[in-house]
Amino acid sequence: MSNAKYEYKVAIYREGMLGSLFLGESKVDPIKFSSFLNINGNEGWEVITMEKEIRRMLIFFKREAFLVVMKRVKTAAKET
Repeated sequence: MSNAKYEYKVAIYREGMLGSLFLGESKVDPIKFSSFLNINGNEGWEVITMEKEIRRMLIFFKREAFLVVMKRVKTAAKET
C-alpha cells in the first residue's frame, strides 16, 4: 500500500474575450489548450478530471472554458 501524498490544483482554462466580442462565441483553441496541459504536465501535474462549460460574458456573449483538476505527488520538501 502506498503512503504517497498528493497536492491538487484546480484551473479554469478559457480563451480571451476578443473572439466572443467579435464572433458572439469563443471556442478553446486546441493547440493553446494542449500547450497549457503540456506545461503543467512538465511540472508533474496529471489531469484527473476536466469539465467543459460555456461561460456567459457581458450578457450576450459566450465563451468555452474547461475546469481542470490536476494532482501530483507531494515531495517531502513541499510538505508543510
